[in-house]
Parts: sequence; C-alpha cells; structure tokens
Amino acid sequence: MTDETRNTVDGQVSAEVLAQVGHLHGNLNVHLPQQHDGTPEWTPSVRLPAEEAHYVDRDEELSRVRGALGATGRPTERPLVVAVSGVGGVGKSAFGVRLAYHLHGEYAEGALYLDLDDLRDDDGAFPRMDVLDILLDWTGVRPEWRGRTLAAREGQLVQRTSGRRLVLVLDNVRRADEVKGLLPPSRHSVAVVISRTRLTGLRGALELHLEAMAAEYGADLLRRIAEEDELALAPHDRDELARLCAGFPAALHAVGGALCRNPARGGDQLARELRAHLADRGDPLVDGPWDAAYRELGPDAARLYRLLPVHPGREFTARSCAALLGEPDEPTASDALGELLDARLVRRWTADRFRMHDLPRAHARRRARRDGTEEAAAAARRRVVRWYRRQAERADRAVSGDRLRLAEPLPELPYAPDVPLSGKGEAARWLERERTALYGCVRTAADEGTEEGDADTWALCEPLWTHFVDHRYYGEAGDAFRAGRDAAGRAGHPAALARLRCQLARVLWETGEWAAARQEVAAAVRAAAALAAGHSPCPDTCPEKCPVRVLEASTREFRGLLRSAEGDWAGAAEEFTASRHLHEGIPNPYGVLLQTYLLGRALTEQGRAREAVDELTRAHEEARAADRARMTGRTAHELARALRLSGARDAARVAELYARALASARERDADREEAQALTALAALAEEDGDSATAEAHRARVRDIERRAGGLTGEG
Repeated sequence: MTDETRNTVDGQVSAEVLAQVGHLHGNLNVHLPQQHDGTPEWTPSVRLPAEEAHYVDRDEELSRVRGALGATGRPTERPLVVAVSGVGGVGKSAFGVRLAYHLHGEYAEGALYLDLDDLRDDDGAFPRMDVLDILLDWTGVRPEWRGRTLAAREGQLVQRTSGRRLVLVLDNVRRADEVKGLLPPSRHSVAVVISRTRLTGLRGALELHLEAMAAEYGADLLRRIAEEDELALAPHDRDELARLCAGFPAALHAVGGALCRNPARGGDQLARELRAHLADRGDPLVDGPWDAAYRELGPDAARLYRLLPVHPGREFTARSCAALLGEPDEPTASDALGELLDARLVRRWTADRFRMHDLPRAHARRRARRDGTEEAAAAARRRVVRWYRRQAERADRAVSGDRLRLAEPLPELPYAPDVPLSGKGEAARWLERERTALYGCVRTAADEGTEEGDADTWALCEPLWTHFVDHRYYGEAGDAFRAGRDAAGRAGHPAALARLRCQLARVLWETGEWAAARQEVAAAVRAAAALAAGHSPCPDTCPEKCPVRVLEASTREFRGLLRSAEGDWAGAAEEFTASRHLHEGIPNPYGVLLQTYLLGRALTEQGRAREAVDELTRAHEEARAADRARMTGRTAHELARALRLSGARDAARVAELYARALASARERDADREEAQALTALAALAEEDGDSATAEAHRARVRDIERRAGGLTGEG
C-alpha cells in the first residue's frame, strides 16, 4: 500500500477510497468506496477451435440453417436445434465449427464449442455438473456464484442466456437426453448437436445428415491443398485420388498431406497404392490414406505419431509432445509436430494447441502395435505424466504459495522444457486450460499398476485441489480424489491417505453424500492423530511447520467445515478450537488466525454472539497486523455481524467494519463479498430510517447479482 491509501478516518477506514453514504443513528457519517456503475451484464465470448484451412461443399446445409432461422412458423419459446449426423470422417465437427463461425459473424453474440467425449469416463458417462460449470464459465458466472446443485446450475444457465443470440456446438453427443438442460433457452440462439447416428427425441430439430462429398468437391479440396504447397497435380490423378477417398474429408486431407510431404511420389503412384489397398481391404477409411501419409514421415515424426494416442487428454502442445518423445532438444519435438501438421495427420486446434482426428488416432494405435513396442508406449506415458505433474506442482505453488504439501516436488526434467509461468494469474489459467490432461494423467498413473504410478496419482491430486477450490468440477475431482486416496493406501503413505480422504470428503458433502463424507473425514482424523502421536519432535531436521502436525490440525478443520455444512455449529466450534490449539503448538500463525475466524463464525451461528465478538476481534486484529487483505475483509464482516447480534450499542463501529469489509471486497474484485457487505449496510440504513440509502445499496446488490449471474435471492 502507498502512504496515501493508509490515511484513515479515526485510524480505521481508508480515506482515499471513501464516498459519503449516509447518517447512522445520528452518530457517524460512514464513508464507502465508490464503484462505477454501467458495467455490462456479461459480454458473450467466442470459444471455438480454428477452422479448417481448406473447406468445400456443405453450402446447401448452411442455407437450410439460415432459412430455418428466418422461418416465421418456428416455435418462439425454443432455440433452433440443428442435429448434425454422419459417419466418422465425413466432416461433422468441421461443419459444426464452420457453421458456428458463420452464425457468429452474421447473427450471434457469442459461440462455444464443447466436445462431450473430452469429459466422458471409461463407461461413456460424463458429469453433467462439470458440463454446466463450463457453460456457466462461458457466460461469465464466477465459481463462487454458481449453484451447488444440478437444478440450480441449470436454472442459472437459463437465467443467464435468456434473450441472447448465442451459438452452442455440442460434439459427440450419443443420446438426445444428454443435452437436456444444457441448451440456451432463447429462441434467438442456435444449438448445433453433433452425433454419429440420428438422435431421436430432439423435438423440432432441423436434421442434417451429412453424406460423403460428391467427387467434384473432393477433387476441389485436393486442388486447394496442392495449390497451397505449390504442388503440381494432374487433373486425372486428382480426380482418381478423390474417387478412391470416397468423398471423406479426413481421408482427403491425409492423401493431400502425403503428396505434399513427397512431391516426387506423384499422384499416379499414390493412386496405384490406394487402389491396391482398396482391393485388399475394401474400405477407403481403414488404413490406406493414413498409411500413405505415415510412410512420408521422418523417424521422429513417425514415433510421435505412434505415441500420441497415449497422451492424456485429446489436446496437446509442443512441450507435451517433447515429453512424449523424451527428447531434451525442444526443436526436435517442434519439428516432428510440424511434420504431422504438414502431413495433415494432426490439426491446429487453437493458437498453440493441437488435436488428432479419431480416424488417424485409431490408425496410429495400429501402427504402434506394428512398428512400436509396449515398452516404448509405457515409457512415453510415464514421461508425460511426470512432466504434467511437475508443471502442475509449479502452477500450484504460484497460485497457493506456502501451504501443506506432502509430495516431494519433482525437479526439472531433462527430457522436456518447463512451461513459462510468470505469475499467479497465468499459473491459474494454465491449470484450467490443462484440466482434462491433468485429470487424464491421474487415470493414466492409477492404471499403471506400479509404485511409481501410485506415487504420481496421489501427488497429482495436491495441485488439483488448488484447481478444485476455484473450479468446482465435482465429477472429475471426485474420480481423481478417489483414485488418489486408493493410490496413497496402496503406497503405504498414511499422511497422503488422510489428506486425500479430506479432499474427497469436500466433494462428497458438497454434492449431498453426507454419510460417505463423514466416513472419510473420521478416518482421516483418526489416521492423522495416530501419525502425530507416533511422531517424535525433531527440531534439528523437521521444518518450522511440521507437516505431520499441520496435517492433524487440517483434518480437524475439515471435520469442523463438514459439521458447519451440516448445521452442527456446536460440533464445528469444538473442531475449530482443537485445530487452533494444534496450530498454536506448531506454531503456525496463519492457521491460528483462520481457526479463530472459523470459531467466531460458529459461535455466532450458535447464538453465542458475545463470545464470538471476542474471537473475531482477535482474528481481525491479527489479519490486519499480517496485512492479509482477504482475511481482513472477512473478519471485519463477521465481527460486525456478531456485534449487531450481541446487542452492542456501537453503531459507529459496526458501520465502520462493514465499510472496511466492502473496501476489501472491491479491492480484491470479490463481488460476492461486496454484495454481502452492501446487504448488511442496507439493513443498517433501513434501521436508521434512511430508506433512500438502503435502496441504493440493494439496487447495487441486484446489479452485482445480475452481472455475476447469481440466482435471484441467493446473493
């Protein structure tokens, strides 16, 4: 803070950020930080993958969509649903993305592409709560404002998207009921639902079944690919290759890539090879086009192609490819990836991320069985899991700083470069961007069936906890923390087992599985207490914050949080008191501060407001002394609340504390805490007879809720 911002009114509230708000009980003119109004409710974003560089045909389908949008007889209460179906390789995803770009450019405010296969488990199911989390994030709803139940999140999505012009592309949908509750309700919106088979049950949908392209369009696509690389391709060879690819864009791109990689091969020779393959296999989509492209790859690119199917997550980067290859020379991986791009065996998904189509991915698996070894694949899996673990640990430290961690952090790896992480914000964005790969790494490591795999499984769950705190992907997190718990048990690591039980319990109680949560927390508390009882003091070697002692205190805190969530505030106070005592013995000042705050809140909820005032006064003073902005604001709010409930006749102090909580919330852009402080100040103003000020505060709360996407009445 600068000296100017430390100027105070009576040594309390920062004067530089204050504005007159009203007169309370004739005692004090309280000043509150200004907040500019007029912020838009939310600005729809465009989250689409890159378009294919060359695209032909499908003009008729685009025209049908435009016609349906303008149809006067279309139902007014539903979005236009475009159901796109067709076999693999026919270009459904590319068409959906192209349609989204067209509609966004001409008609819609925002657009999102979401592949449900990215979220499916081994049984084909996907967590609906997590999908809704992604959709709400797209609409600008921050995690702290999102509902905790499926119905609440569905309601928020309806509330947030009503009346907007949006395009949502849902790819790899398997049944019509999978999209229930996921589509924007506005009649001005368009939902593109892509599947391999026709979906029955999509009421009123415009059905578009994509067939293979006609021969002239296939030839045109090959002509464009050849012209881009200044490749001479005779018309009769081009026409024959298009015929042999049977009008499937995926096959045509692979054939075009093979020609561009080796122009000397010639279109006539490649056509002879494809004819021989077709005569042998009878199916243009089995191996022929991809064999042709694969044979033109250099050794490093061919090896990367064979290893990409073991990559956790469907998207990959140049650095994660380096980890797969195990090459210390970064340009080697970049060059290999560049070859695969040139050969059109992978495609650029965003600026620095790539994907592989399902057909070449299946072909790469077959080539791996033929040309590679299981040992090579296993080594690649181990390298990429370790690389992701190291990056996640680095990101976790950047985001969360000094906190309890049990895994020994991995050192810099010799075979792949680290991701640049310049600060907390970039690290948090990396964790979210690589979420599916990180959760995929947990599954990969857990399936390995080795001691090293078990160690990586539970170690990865430590940084994933940091991600979960900010992004409640309950389905993925629950599966990962279960795997981590089981791996820690197999590894014989009781401390990690206790820690993972607590993490899993949080997921369980927030999704209503109370009995299972209680069981996990109870086991964690017992295990941590046993560890602490057998832990001898070691002042010469043990760090200042002994992890065994911190773990014991942490498990008691988790049980207190569980009891708070259950409404057992007396039991919660008992746990927070025990946890604080343990933190005092470590010593861990921040742990003491946090438990004092939690204890004060629990006492308030029990109706023991006067006792709560003592505890919260202590917590607030400690937070200010430690310059902890977040805890300063939260303790100020809870202390003011306890003072009011205690009957203390100190309106000036209460108003001042709420003003401090409001200032802290605005400085940190914590709009939910801002709304809570304004609601409290509105009540104070109403009690003082200042209805105009009270209504101004409530109007601001409504504005915050509207912009943040909170359900009406929940803020």
